[in-house]
Amino acid sequence: MISSKPETVGTETVETGAGTARVTWHPARKARLVLAAGHGAGGGIEARDLQALARVLPAHGVSVALVEQPWRVAGKKVAPAPKTLDAGWRGVWPVLAAPGLPVVSAGRSAGARVACRTARELGAHAVLALSFPLHPPGRPEKSRAEELLGTGVPTLVVQGGKDPFGRPQEFPDGDFRLVEVPYGDHGFAVPKKAEISQERALEIIADAVVQWTAPLA
Repeated sequence: MISSKPETVGTETVETGAGTARVTWHPARKARLVLAAGHGAGGGIEARDLQALARVLPAHGVSVALVEQPWRVAGKKVAPAPKTLDAGWRGVWPVLAAPGLPVVSAGRSAGARVACRTARELGAHAVLALSFPLHPPGRPEKSRAEELLGTGVPTLVVQGGKDPFGRPQEFPDGDFRLVEVPYGDHGFAVPKKAEISQERALEIIADAVVQWTAPLA
């Protein structure tokens, strides 16, 4: 059972080349890693998967930093171009690396793309891609697989079995691990008639990340 609310120690604002970002820390008592996670283009850090990780990972030695991109902090409803998202992520990175621990660059949807695109240049220890948008819905020919395949670091993809942005079976072979959340859509929501509960879906996500991060540091 995943606890209902993650513990938070502090929130800080960070000035970046794309505007003011915000980082909310959920620290581990004896941290060995930092997992920095960005949100998608259609929501913020309140996303169910990000909150589940913030609740679970600190008990396993992983501090979680949930990063709100400048456009979200500014109250805008539409995300900017990818290069602007990347600039915001780069600007926050020194704060994420400040504890002196290896940093796992993570994100959901558009945030996963940012993590993949910037992993090499920022020196990310690994990449966690939640609901990686392999292609726009109904447009498999518009593949973004190159971003995922180019991280250059250990990479975990956690994907809903019914994600219209790319179902698990659509992903190419590559140097990454993929975990499926059965019945999950792009936000990892599962239908009430599904064979697993919403709680179980979140447990699958959290368990996969806990196991994957265990040997990283």
